[in-house]
Amino acid sequence: MTARERTLRSKAQAAGQGHLFESYADLDPVARERFLDEVESVDFELVAHFARLLAAKEPSSGGEIRPPDVFALRRDDRAEERARRARGAGEELLRQGRVGYVLVAGGQASRLGYDGPKGAYRIGPVTDRSLFEWHARRLLAARNRYGRAMPWYVMTSAANDAPTRAFFAENDWFGLDRGDVFFFSQEMVPALDFEGRILLSGPGRLFLAPNGHGGTLLALARSGALADARRRGVEQLSYFQVDNPLAPPADELFLGLHVLAGAGMSSKVVAKRNAAEKVGVIGLVDGKPTCIEYSDLPAELRDAKDPSGELLYGAGNIAMHVLDLGFVESLTTGGLKLPWHVARKAMSVWERGATTQKQGAKFETFVFDALPLARSSVTLEVAREQEFSPVKNASGEDSPATCRADLCRLHAEWVRARGLALPPPTPEGYHPVEIDPAFADHREAFLRAREPRPKIAPQGHVYH
Repeated sequence: MTARERTLRSKAQAAGQGHLFESYADLDPVARERFLDEVESVDFELVAHFARLLAAKEPSSGGEIRPPDVFALRRDDRAEERARRARGAGEELLRQGRVGYVLVAGGQASRLGYDGPKGAYRIGPVTDRSLFEWHARRLLAARNRYGRAMPWYVMTSAANDAPTRAFFAENDWFGLDRGDVFFFSQEMVPALDFEGRILLSGPGRLFLAPNGHGGTLLALARSGALADARRRGVEQLSYFQVDNPLAPPADELFLGLHVLAGAGMSSKVVAKRNAAEKVGVIGLVDGKPTCIEYSDLPAELRDAKDPSGELLYGAGNIAMHVLDLGFVESLTTGGLKLPWHVARKAMSVWERGATTQKQGAKFETFVFDALPLARSSVTLEVAREQEFSPVKNASGEDSPATCRADLCRLHAEWVRARGLALPPPTPEGYHPVEIDPAFADHREAFLRAREPRPKIAPQGHVYH
């Protein structure tokens, strides 16, 4: 027995996890080293905390719930003046290069029938551009507009880190400076059975699961990304997810509202389609902005409407945020200061020499749990058709088909507003047209741009 094995056996035994070594003798030398690496990475104090969470009674959401304060789409003269000042502040922030961009891209596209990182999935309705390229070209547009570097912090996962890096290299970093793209990987934590024992996923393999999107913040700190941002003079982080190609990373209004409010963390929302839409909403819990999960919002509040007939709790969270760098540092110094959530589910595990189904628990953190910890916050309502069309399901709602159609409808409206030609509509009723995000990343940019020239292809028109 090596000294390393002896030390790790002792640590596991002291933590009540001695069962992990029961089949160690059956492993070959390579598998043994890999297994010891995994055990060495385990934070047994955190595992003990997970076990206590399992044993504890489910916490009540509790607290007095009230509608949120939202900077709405419909604005009076006073709100328009606030928006004008905010845009100016956001433009200045971008002009000075004080914004970094955080892309959450740890997922695989297996649900879409694609073997690879979700960001490599091709979504361009005419050009077939990937999700990664779509986001990159939006950043190129902002770089061209403000003449500043676009530090891009791309969070991967253990499953897709290497393929993601390779995809960026194969595509020459989509025209961005290679030194401005910083990859960092989400951390994994053990899954447990209901007795608090760490599960195995295979012979000599711990059952490890991602620590949730709240783990993005901890990974930023531990990877050196926060230090890199601080070195660059970045003060605010624009946070968005890879599956939504409509997300504008360099939004002057959003950034300006956030900075003028001295906010620690701010959020974008869209109006829920209806009360039954299963999406978390931003509300006030005991006076603090909070994302309330759909299942935690009482039915009488979920259905409640204001005098104009709008949902009182209709501010749907779309996972677009701005976070103050100092706020993120305060949340991650000495460990992540966000609560852990338990997800109980059936899992395929390795037990007694075979794969079997067993009930167990995964543990994750949510980035929106930072909202009530912020010194102040802004909630900005945006139009769903302009900023939110995620690719989540293989078919039906929020699928590649609906996203491509939404992109075409949005861009067709821009082209129509400029009086330019559109291709004939598809049988589904939309015009197959695409505007290169690097050429114009929002409507006003397209209307101001030099005379756009369409590239006419069999699939449709591309303005570039």
